Formats: sequence, structure tokens, C-alpha cells
Amino acid sequence: MAAGWIEKVTGSFEEKKQYKQYKARVEHLPGPYRTATAALERYLMYYGSISKGDTLLAMLGDLADLFERAAADGTPIRTIVGEDPVEFAEEFMRNYTDGQWINKERARLVKTIDAVTGDDLEKEAES
Repeated sequence: MAAGWIEKVTGSFEEKKQYKQYKARVEHLPGPYRTATAALERYLMYYGSISKGDTLLAMLGDLADLFERAAADGTPIRTIVGEDPVEFAEEFMRNYTDGQWINKERARLVKTIDAVTGDDLEKEAES
């Protein structure tokens, strides 16, 4: 009972555990791969603004998988990210748009404009 209440305040214990596991995986990467992964993580956190923990953890897990495999195979980092790391990061992020807070804001904007223009009434009549 107390755990449920505490998780409402602090967030999911399971998600925290998974995040710590992700960080440990990254820590075990060879230096250049670890540095590249940390840089991509930082950019994705700012660029993506993901508000859903499960989506964030899936993205970070996939990022760790990618760099673990690349390190094991000896794949050069530039082969992974290409000539433009920003383009790579943004393309990577497109796979995880479900958890982005901007989606809520987009829906809110559309709903508000529909309401003030009467378009919401037209959509209801069409249904």
C-alpha cells in the first residue's frame, strides 16, 4: 500500500531500476562508445522531451543495444552515426514519438482552435 503511494510521488521503482541498469550497461562500454552514447543520450533528452517513462526506457535500451553491438563488432562510431550526428539522433528519436510531451500540446492546440472556431461542433455533427 505504501509503495503505491510513494511511487505516485517519486515515480515507478521498476523504471528507476531499469534506468540504473541502462546506466550500468553504458558504463561498461569502451571509452569512445561510452562517450558517444552519453552525448546522444543528452541530446535525445533535450530534443525528445519524453514524458512517458516506458518510452524513454525503451529508447535508452535500444541505444545501449546499438552501441553494445557496435563495440562488440568493432564498428566505428562514425559508421553508426554517419557524418551528421544530429541527423542520426533526430532520426533515431522519430521511433519514440509516443512519449513526447509535445504531442499533448499539439492535441491541446488543435482542440482549442477547433473549439474557438466551431470546428469541433462540425466534427461532432459528421460523426
